Parts: sequence; C-alpha cells; structure tokens
Amino acid sequence: MTIDLFPMDTAKFVAAKQATHYVQSGMKVGLGTGSTAAWLVQCLGEMVRDHGLQIKGVPTSNRTAELARAAGIEIITLDQAKWLDLTIDGTDEYDANLNLIKGGGGAHLREKIVATASDRMIVIADASKTVATLGAFPLPVEVLPFGMQITRGLIEELLVGVDVLGRDVIQRMQGDAPYVTDEGNFILDLHLKSIGNPRQLAMMLNQIPGVVENGLFIDICDVVIVGHGTGKVEIRDITNDINDVVQFDLQDDDNLFADLAK
Repeated sequence: MTIDLFPMDTAKFVAAKQATHYVQSGMKVGLGTGSTAAWLVQCLGEMVRDHGLQIKGVPTSNRTAELARAAGIEIITLDQAKWLDLTIDGTDEYDANLNLIKGGGGAHLREKIVATASDRMIVIADASKTVATLGAFPLPVEVLPFGMQITRGLIEELLVGVDVLGRDVIQRMQGDAPYVTDEGNFILDLHLKSIGNPRQLAMMLNQIPGVVENGLFIDICDVVIVGHGTGKVEIRDITNDINDVVQFDLQDDDNLFADLAK
C-alpha cells in the first residue's frame, strides 16, 4: 500500500507519531486543537484500537472532542481528570525559549488551561513554526462580547507603549459574522509583527477588563517535536536538556502509515 502525502502533511504526521512515544497506558492526556493535533488524535486512536492503549483524553475544543470520540478515545472533562500527565498540542509559532503563540484555531483559552494543568506540555509542529522573535503570526486575544469595543480601545492604547512593530487590532470574523469561541467569546487578532517582550505583554493584556485570555504561552511548553517533509523529526526537551533527531523511513509505507488506512 502506498499513501501519498504532501510534505507539510508528512511533517505534521511524523511529529505527531513521535509524540505518541510519550503516551503510556493509564495516562490522562490533554488533546490539542488544530491540524497537527488532529494527526495526533488519529495516531492515538490507532493505538487504542489495535494495541490496547488505555488512556483518558481531555480535549481542548469541541471539534477535538468529536475527533477523539470517533477515534475511540475515552473522553473526560478536566474537572474529572483533576490533573493531567501531559498535554500534546500544536502551535502557530515558537521561539528558542519554547515560548509560543497559539490560538489560530480559536481554542487558546482552553488550551492554556489544559496545558497548565499538566505535568508536561509537548508541542508538535512543522519546521515553518519556528521563529527568532514571536509576533509574525497575529496574536489572538479572547475577549468578552460585552463592551468589546471598549476592550479593543484599551488594547490599542496599551500597544502604543510596548515594544511591538505593528499595532493593528482586527476582530476575527467567520463569514459576515463575528467568530465565536467554544466559550461564547470573541477574538481580536493583534498584528504585531514582532514582540520585544512577550512575558510583559502577556501580563499587561490580561490586566485589561474584558480580556479573557491571550495566546502567548510563556514558560508552559517543555518539549517541542518538529517534523519535516523528509520524515526527519527534531526533538528539543528544555527540561532535560535534550536535543535529538529521529528519521522515519517513508519508504516503509505499510508500517509508518498503517494508521492512515483505518
């Protein structure tokens, strides 16, 4: 059997496949949101069905919950779990310190809650997500619908006094209507181009009334697993000071891509 994937899909898949090595039976696992996390759910589902893996998953969005149930993964709430062994999620950007921008999929509020309620956070990504300085990807800020224009104005005032290169604040839309998160809130995307002090900005944004959460993940991620279209996977673990490289054999279709045929 031969399964053809675009290089970007291959990169996401091999990163997700490598991340499954951190998952053991009996674990409670946070399941991220987005295209790379969707590969992870599919890989874990194959391990549950065919290899007897027993885990409980806490999804970070409604759509991840649907994917996980379809894959045969037992779903519980975070309150039921109380604490998680690890969370595996994607990212929109990450820097050399493994600080992240997340929220392109609109789930960064739940993603941050789940990640911080875990012993470890593992990020899976393709190589395009690495940046020298955060900010090229628009920074999502989840805000309450009540008084949203006031909150937006306060954010715009804040940006005048911080170290960023851009200051456009644009409400995320879904067609002709505002985008609404799973929690019923709106998202403002901050087009900052470069963020000089992500830690400071994250703290200042969350002090603005009406801001629910921002997409800066500071000192939360422990491991980044980066996939490449060639099948190469780079692993960086800042907790244990590990840098490693794994090469998947893309010619071994029947083995590597077995779960894609389910």
